Parts: sequence; C-alpha cells; structure tokens
Amino acid sequence: MTAARLLDHPGFAPELLALAAVRALGPSARDWVAGHLAAYPGASADGLARLATRRFVRLAGAGGATAALAGVFAPVAELAAVLWTQANLVLHLAAAYGRDPLDRDRAVELLVLTRVHPDAESARSALAAAEAASGPGEQPWPRAAEAAWRLAAPLAAQAGGWLGLRLASRLLPGAAALAAAAGDSAAAERLAARAVAAYRPPRARSAHQL
Repeated sequence: MTAARLLDHPGFAPELLALAAVRALGPSARDWVAGHLAAYPGASADGLARLATRRFVRLAGAGGATAALAGVFAPVAELAAVLWTQANLVLHLAAAYGRDPLDRDRAVELLVLTRVHPDAESARSALAAAEAASGPGEQPWPRAAEAAWRLAAPLAAQAGGWLGLRLASRLLPGAAALAAAAGDSAAAERLAARAVAAYRPPRARSAHQL
C-alpha cells in the first residue's frame, strides 16, 4: 500500500515513509524496551536511551560502510541505510522515555528531528495532506524531485564529499567505507542528542545537567 501511494504521490514521500516507519518499526521498539525492563526492572530511561544510541550508532556506521561499497549507487544505498537506522533510533528513544512508538505523533517527531520539517505544526499539516491525498497526483516529476531532496536532507552535508571519497578510495582501499561509517555514526549521534533532548522529561533533564 505504501509503495503504491509513493508512486501516486511522490511529493509526499517523506511523510508516507515516516508513517510507514512507525507502523513497521514501532512494534520492535516497544518490545525492545519492554524486554529490557522485564530483565532489568531498575533500568532508567536514560540508561535505555544510552543502550539504544550505542546500538544504532554502530548500525549507522556499519550501514554507511557497506553502502559506500555500492559503487555509483553509493549515495542512494547510503540514503536508504541512513533513513532506516534513523527511524529506528528515534522510535527506540521515544519508547525508552515512555512514549508509544506506534502513536502517529512519532511520525511528526521523526520528520522534525530529522529536519525534514522545521516544526511539529508543518509536519502535522504535511502528514494530514499525505493521508488525505487520493488517486494519482498532478505533475509527479517536480514533486518527486522535491521529495528526493527532502529525503536526502540527512546526507546533504556529506554530498560534496563523495567525489573526494571516490578519489581517496582509489589510493587507499577502504577509505570511502571508513569515511562513510564515521560520517553516518556522527549523524546518528547528533540525531540521538536531539531526540533525547526532546523526549527526556524536564525534571530528568534538569537532574541530568547537575
């Protein structure tokens, strides 16, 4: 269903994929937190958040390194790996701080935290428009180009470095993979910091700063 709607309305790709991520990844995030709390009843939200962050920062690095070996398709492969890992990270952190990872609001927060939208109001409006859209959209190619650019926002800062990575990989085998791994790990760490700041309750936030 999501694939068909993406073909009909490519301009809403970020919103449709955010909703799909909540549906597909939310249950595993919920179960991951529930499992850790069952095994360690005294585990704190901050402790769970640190575990989730370490897990997905490692996965981001591994995904970036693997994608960098995909030749001319490396940017596309890395984009897919980044989006999947970042959605997983945000939903796990939300669950760690007691938010329901299956709630529609998580899609709003995912769009804001990954900086596809500047604020919750615009993200919520875009999600509503995406859900209300029916039938094939008009002028698909300009909308598809817009969607591709918005989806690629997490990689925009790295785009200029791809030529350098390709040149370096000719001289130093593995250099492109190492650079991609480091860049994607750092991006995941920055996203985790934004998500923790958004999800940690004010009292816990103040205590953490002491």
